[in-house]
Amino acid sequence: MKRKTSLRIALLSLLSAMTAWLILTFDATDPAITLSIGGPFEFTSQEPSKDGFIYTRMQVAETLVKVEPDGTLTPGLASHWQESDDRLRWRFELREGVRFHDGTLMSADSVVQSLRAALTKPSMLHQANIVALSSDEEALLLTLAHPYRSLPALLAHYHSVILAPNSYDPDGNVHQLIGSGPYQIHAVKPPHKLVTRRFGDYWGPKAEIEYARYLTGHRAESRALQAQSNQADLIYTLDPASLEMLGRLQQVEIASESIPRTAMIKLNNGHPMLDTPEVRQAISLALDRTGMAEHVVRVPGSEAYQLFPPSLAAWHLAQPPQQQRDLAKAKALLADQGWQADDEGLLWRDGVPFALPLVTYADRPELTVIATAIQAQLREVGIQLTVVVDNSSAIPAGHHDGSLAMALVARNYGVIADPLAVMLDDNASHHGSDWGHMNWSDPALNALLDTMTQSRDADEYHALAQQAALHYAEAMPVIPVVFYTQQIAIAQRLDNFQFDPFELNYRLSEMRFTPHD
Repeated sequence: MKRKTSLRIALLSLLSAMTAWLILTFDATDPAITLSIGGPFEFTSQEPSKDGFIYTRMQVAETLVKVEPDGTLTPGLASHWQESDDRLRWRFELREGVRFHDGTLMSADSVVQSLRAALTKPSMLHQANIVALSSDEEALLLTLAHPYRSLPALLAHYHSVILAPNSYDPDGNVHQLIGSGPYQIHAVKPPHKLVTRRFGDYWGPKAEIEYARYLTGHRAESRALQAQSNQADLIYTLDPASLEMLGRLQQVEIASESIPRTAMIKLNNGHPMLDTPEVRQAISLALDRTGMAEHVVRVPGSEAYQLFPPSLAAWHLAQPPQQQRDLAKAKALLADQGWQADDEGLLWRDGVPFALPLVTYADRPELTVIATAIQAQLREVGIQLTVVVDNSSAIPAGHHDGSLAMALVARNYGVIADPLAVMLDDNASHHGSDWGHMNWSDPALNALLDTMTQSRDADEYHALAQQAALHYAEAMPVIPVVFYTQQIAIAQRLDNFQFDPFELNYRLSEMRFTPHD
């Protein structure tokens, strides 16, 4: 056993050394003036519809509207906006003096060009049913087919970044991303590496740190070693097993930040073993969420009996229908559905065992550990799961070809500041969405969501959101497990760390290095 442990440590050390070599040979920036960031996710292009997240997080590209940490929408590249009385026309006044990284000034025409290009690609903007897009002096004019209260939230999403005209080729595709943020691209090598440098002509407060560098590292252990060996200033998405080790180091601080993301079981609700609310409720009742919160993800209190975390206050239920584990009730519900246990306690119906694959992915390292815990807990009621660790892309692929039965995912319900946009996307068809429910629909829920798009009254909106959240909690088209907590390692030399719970912006321009004595 000692030999295996030593070998593992040696391999991880070699991996860490290789990571350091990649960092040092990627660009010629001075580490003393370079903020180095490590995370798990690759990017493959400069196209916002595919990989815009990395360019907004690294503060290269900006949107018309910003999202504050409390979810408030505030002016970005638009200084203010207003909606017409009939709620079909919106006017966004544009900020003056915004200069793109190629030196050109932002104009209303360039904003129109960016949004038109976004509308030719897969984009959350399509939800707004925009029928006309034009400019008026220094303002953007949008006309909608139907009232849509969440339009400003859609314009804060990374699909809606505003880029310089020279970013686009004649077909409207981005061949060189030229943004307006406090940092500009210095070097980019998909899928792993991006370096930015401070943009001196930024319209707002200037960044203090000269360079920022992002390096993808899939293995959680390698990212933890980067933090341990001072190879990175920020490491995002640490695995639970690394927290104790890093917490003992003086040169590293661990930040645990709650975000509006929920680890949940995505189900094929059309599967013959999963197609009734009773079976889905039984699976939920069999889960020991408290145990997983305390001992697996190591964040006591993060257990989730509903989809929406407390940070999404309008949608969060004070008293969800289920609030504890109940194995006896779970077994009774399964028996009522015709499932009978054999001598080993395994369930069978019509000669077929209750056995399914549970697909997950390693980009978020805690998911594989949670999946193993779920496998053990469902075995207690006779359900056999086989945990399959695959690329994250296997889950939407399985959704579309119908092969997916169950998957454990971490779903961001704050990807749009107003979750209504995500809910509308999930419920656009019975087929569902890539990361939401699958083969399930509820006409009453759809009617609620439609009413919400047209609501102007905050109290009415809150009441409708509560009703929608209750529909999900009772029908269980997906099964929430734990609310997600982002674990970040912060180097001692980094000062004024800022965190964005909506994961749209790393807020690097607000950070600085601690001066040496």
